[in-house]
Order: sequence, then C-alpha cells, then structure tokens
Amino acid sequence: MRLIILLALPFFLFSCKSKTNNKYDNKNSLPNIVIFVGDDMNWNDCEPYGSKVVKTPNIQKLANEGMSFDNMFTSTAMCAPTRQQLMTGLYPVRSGAYPNHSVVYDGVKSFAHYFGDLGYEVALIGKQHYGPADSFPINYLGGVQHDTGIDGDDIDLGKIEPIVSGDKPFFLVIAQNQPHSPWNRGKSDQYKAEDLTIPEYMVDSPMTRSHLSSYYSEITYMDSLLGKTLDIINKAEKTNNTISIFTSEQGYAFPYGKWTCYDLGLKTAFIAKWPDKIEPNTRNKATTQYVDIIPTLLDAVGQNPLRFDVGIADATGNKSFDGKSFFNALKGETQKHRDYTYGIHTTRGVINGSESYPIRSVRSDRYKYIQNLSHSDLFYNILTAEDKQNPLSLLYQSWLENAKNEEQLNWVEHYKKRPFEELYDLENDPYEKNNLADQAEYLEIKKSLGAQLQSWMDQQGDLGIESEMKAVSRQNRAGKGEWFSYVQKLKSKI
Repeated sequence: MRLIILLALPFFLFSCKSKTNNKYDNKNSLPNIVIFVGDDMNWNDCEPYGSKVVKTPNIQKLANEGMSFDNMFTSTAMCAPTRQQLMTGLYPVRSGAYPNHSVVYDGVKSFAHYFGDLGYEVALIGKQHYGPADSFPINYLGGVQHDTGIDGDDIDLGKIEPIVSGDKPFFLVIAQNQPHSPWNRGKSDQYKAEDLTIPEYMVDSPMTRSHLSSYYSEITYMDSLLGKTLDIINKAEKTNNTISIFTSEQGYAFPYGKWTCYDLGLKTAFIAKWPDKIEPNTRNKATTQYVDIIPTLLDAVGQNPLRFDVGIADATGNKSFDGKSFFNALKGETQKHRDYTYGIHTTRGVINGSESYPIRSVRSDRYKYIQNLSHSDLFYNILTAEDKQNPLSLLYQSWLENAKNEEQLNWVEHYKKRPFEELYDLENDPYEKNNLADQAEYLEIKKSLGAQLQSWMDQQGDLGIESEMKAVSRQNRAGKGEWFSYVQKLKSKI
C-alpha cells in the first residue's frame, strides 16, 4: 500500500502544480476585466432596455448571461468628462475634467495605477479622451479619435488578441466611436425612416426620421464589435474568468440628450457578466453612478477601495474616491446603493457653446432638481447654432418647424431658454417636460434637493459660475498623440 502511494505521489504533485500554474483555471486568480463603451448612445436604444426596434443581439446575450442595472448615471453628458470619471472614480470638477475635451489635474490617479500595481495589463483601444499621460499610463492600442467613415472598422480588434491570450490578467477598455455622430456605419437601409415610430420625447420631422435611421444602424454595427470582442475572449478560453461590461456612456446628440442634465443625457445602460459570480439574466434597480465603477471593480478583485489615495483631495481634505463600491448589488445581495446622483454641464469651451452656462443637478429616486446658473442667457450648443451646413443644427431647426402644437413648440424652445430652477417628478414625468419648481406644494422637496446639491458642490470645491469661467483652462493641456492633435483642431473652431 505504501509503495502504491509513493508511486502515485509524483503524478499527484504534477497534477496539482499544473492546475495551480494555469491561473485562469484557478478560482482564486485575479479576474480579467473588459469594459466596452458605447459612444453617445441613449440608454434605452438597445434590446435589454426595452427597444423593440434596434437590433442588438450581442448586448442582449450579455444581459441574458449577466445583470442589467436600471439606474446607472454618468454625472456629465459629454465624452471626455464621462470617460475620465469612469477611469478615476472622481466627479468632474474635483478631478479637473469638467468641460469637454478636458484633462484631469496633475497628480490625479486612474484605474491604470490601481490595477497596474496589482499586476494587470491595462490597455485601451479606440477613442482616448483622457489626459495627461502621467494620470493615465495606459497601453494604448491605437484607433481613431473621431469616426470619419473610413472603410473597415475604426478599431483593429486583432490588437487585443496578444493581451487577451497572455499570461497576465488584463483590464481592457474597448472605446470605439459608435454611435457618435456622424452616423455613417452599418447598413444604411436597415431601419427605413418612413417605417419608424418616433419616440414621444422627439418631434416627428423628416430630419428626425433620417437621423434616427442612421443612428439605429450604427448601434447595430457597434453591437457587432461587442460580439467580436467577446468572441476573442472566448477563443482564448478566458470567458469564465472575465468580468465583461457594456455601458452606453451619455445620451445621444438629439435635443435633451447629450450636453444636458436631463435623464436622456445622464442615464446610461450598464450590464455586467461574471460567470459563477453574477446571477445570469437578472436586473438591479440600485441607483449607481459612473464614479462607483472603479471602486466596485477593485472590491471585486479583493481590494478595499477605501484604502486608495486618488492623488487629489476634495474640499474637505478627503483623498479617497468619490465613488463607492456596489459589489454587493452585483452579487445580488441588495437593490439599494445611492440615495442621490449628481449632474454637471458646462458650455464654456464647448464647440458652439454658450460663453457661460453652468448647469448643476441632483436626482433622487423620484425627483430631479436642476439649477441653470446663467438662466438669463440663452443655452447654445451645436444643435442650436443655426449652422445650415451642420446636420445637427438642421435637426433642431426641424423641431422648431415641425412641432405639432403650441405645447410641443414651447418644450422645444425651452431647450434654449430655461428658468433658474427646474423640478421634475420622474415617476409621472420621465422625460422631464412639466416643471414643478414654482408650485407651492413642491417647495419642501425643492428646498431639500437644493440643500443636497449645494452640499455636494461644496464637497467638490465647485464654485458654480466661478468654476465655469475657469473651464477653458482645463482644456489647455492634453496627452500626446492623436487625441492632442484632435483637440487642437476642435479648439481652433471655438
């Protein structure tokens, strides 16, 4: 008997060693992470969030195999601030990245530091929209910063294959440009303009139908890139140890979407899959925000988010994340996380933007409160620019011309001329058309939310109009490379 044991021992040890060395078969190994970012995509324009029109089979498959969050929000409906809050776990004014095409303050750290120190290969392909380089020491895999409609995909997903098949755990961000305008990808005849049902939060016009048709086609094209990404991970046999995330970023470039603090701008899709860790085909109504994502992922890999120094203090001296982990929600243990989410928009430095039109907002589960700090001025952006050469400007003009009645026309005009305060009952008015701010029965709700908003601004060091006037200075530095050149071209048009 002893002889049999001795003879079997080498085989047993070899088997154990083999299993241990294959970290991706080891349940105790660090999971890989991939975040696929839609670009300017309305949260409900995909199948898991209720679309009956737009075909998104890969997003739906991810939802079937993972958890969909119904109340995820960014705090800024513009690309660079949104992406940098996701990467840093910090709100925009505190980090410095609050106007568009902006960068964070020197010394601010990002996910590249936290996960790089844990041994991860941290890489991004596609659209950068972050800087300076010291704050984002990311392995950049190339791609274009703005889709010009060149032949072929705007990102070469083959470049992620060596990283996915490597020995190190990886943290990948897939940052293609779709469905950001111009909508020039996908099958142009896939969604016929004349057959579309126009959502109630839009004005039905030929231009609306044409833009929606192209926008929907580009979402389906983007969905195919998500499928290719997940196929590469699966081919490398890494699926079972990978946290796969899809998020839609901020809303689309239609009125009341991008460039606003309304839900069509700030609300975002968020779907996460992690085999054997996240219950498949589940939904979670917990209120979460982009700044919570990195703390949550650190928690998921066994790190305490509270111990990290983010490189910059808030106005109270705190140097930890603004975000907080919702890992318990991911595990299905709770449907609660935040009581409030916050929003900010600045027009200063934005192409065709108002000289100064700072907007701040706070949202509870039921109510949204907004302050337009320069309400005596008009709100301008590329939609309202009256540029006859720009399809987005022509879109807004078509809404003015095609409003079906006075009520709808007033709502379209409200996009440019807004009061100081707005208050919406989101339960009864999800598209924020009926402003309750001046109604006496809502006075206490308005006061309570106003105090909550001011407390957040104080904590962030947000001085409102004064911070707005400094916004352009946040655009003066950028990282090296293609994105820097792109920013310079944009600034020449301001």
